[in-house]
Amino acid sequence: MDKDVAVAWEIGAELGEGPIWSGTLHALVFVDIRRARLHVYHPEDGAHRSWDLEEACCWLLPREGGGFVAGLRSGVVELELDEQGPRIGKRLTPIEWLPAGDRLNDAGSDTRGRLWFGSMDDAENEARGHLFRLDSRGVIRMDSEYHVTNGPAISPDGDTLYHNDSPRQTVFAFDLDDDGELSNRREHIRLAPGAGYPDGMTCDREGGLWIALWDGGRTARFHADGSLDREIALPVSRPTSCIFGGDALDRLFVTSAATGCHDEPLAGALFEIAVETGGIATTAVIMPNDSTL
Repeated sequence: MDKDVAVAWEIGAELGEGPIWSGTLHALVFVDIRRARLHVYHPEDGAHRSWDLEEACCWLLPREGGGFVAGLRSGVVELELDEQGPRIGKRLTPIEWLPAGDRLNDAGSDTRGRLWFGSMDDAENEARGHLFRLDSRGVIRMDSEYHVTNGPAISPDGDTLYHNDSPRQTVFAFDLDDDGELSNRREHIRLAPGAGYPDGMTCDREGGLWIALWDGGRTARFHADGSLDREIALPVSRPTSCIFGGDALDRLFVTSAATGCHDEPLAGALFEIAVETGGIATTAVIMPNDSTL
């Protein structure tokens, strides 16, 4: 294990995913998709709590005005979280517009508060995943033909959106304009065979792109031009996602998965990495007034 890596919480998540830093809770919030659980971790004292959810949650993001927006198997919903635990609120969009057997997978917000999220074939057999945008205009399909969608991540200046297709070992970059339109889709990073599969991603304040490498046993930072900057080894094969946390956003937290790795003692743990360049706060999602999207 790299000297900059510390084990924050030996939680043994089956599929830890979707970490975000909540400035309101002063805590890291993440989910276990396979076990339909929500976890909260306070790095200052190591305190943590977990709750069961009514159904699997794939991601959650802060919502403007308080609370969160969450991606469940049944659709996008508002979610409140306090000391009493999570409460599912208003349903923002159902999932009927996805084929049977598909689910949401990963999400992010851009600097204007628009919600971006991906879908995938839950069996991972077909490239029928999409990248969607949700804003006042509704749910818009922005890109298609993904096997397993992951990301998305937004550059600090808000002008570039990164999104990946894990089985293809490829990260794509798009130009993102003020109206939320994408253009100039291009291959930004292609990993070498055996290097692992790009999973969750986040940008630091200098524009570096950090990627958790599933089956790669590490997280890697890439420069804005797509060239590799550094790699940090982890004591697990399947890191799943990463986000900057701590009130100064000066630590990188990495979730991982125990699925298929139960012979690894720390599989599914949450890790904390000391980094030189900190991150940027996640922009709260501005939800449309119309709840019948």
